[in-house]
Amino acid sequence: MDRPSASTRLALVPAPRLHGWVERFAASHGAIEEDFDDDGLLLTAGDGATALLKAPWPVDGRPGRGASNLDRLVSLAAQERRLGILLVRRGGFAVAAASGSAILASKSGKRHSDPKTTADFAAGIFNGQGVEYIVPGGDRVLVDQVLAHPLLKAVAGCTRLSFLDIQEPRSSVLAKAAADACAIRITVKNP
Repeated sequence: MDRPSASTRLALVPAPRLHGWVERFAASHGAIEEDFDDDGLLLTAGDGATALLKAPWPVDGRPGRGASNLDRLVSLAAQERRLGILLVRRGGFAVAAASGSAILASKSGKRHSDPKTTADFAAGIFNGQGVEYIVPGGDRVLVDQVLAHPLLKAVAGCTRLSFLDIQEPRSSVLAKAAADACAIRITVKNP
């Protein structure tokens, strides 16, 4: 008899809620073992379920602090980083500069988004904000075209964080995009 493949799901968990999430995972799946490597912190439960926990950004010389791997991951994710959020689709765009999950400046539009127009707005928002990481979302091809524009030369080399699946880039989704970008990404696989 063939076994069904393991089900996989992604959870985005804010740093302050991670300890509680891990406690609930262990309560549902049994005692856990930790294995920390370059991919993140892998939790393996007694029933065979796994959870791979990844920080929202690389250490970049600013490691998290704490007595355990979990404490260090929470500390790293809780550090505020300067983000340039760039959400683009054919039907619109939304850009923002954020410090952690707090939006500092933003602009959005509902018309056809050509790369030059979006790059112009993004440059105006990102300028002087000390953007460390780009948070891309929407249409990958359009995001790449916008970031390739000379107006964004100053931020084009910034590390890109995980791509966000955004259906409608609007100003109303920027706060959630910033919060999601700062969350710990957990890939859960059930046996």
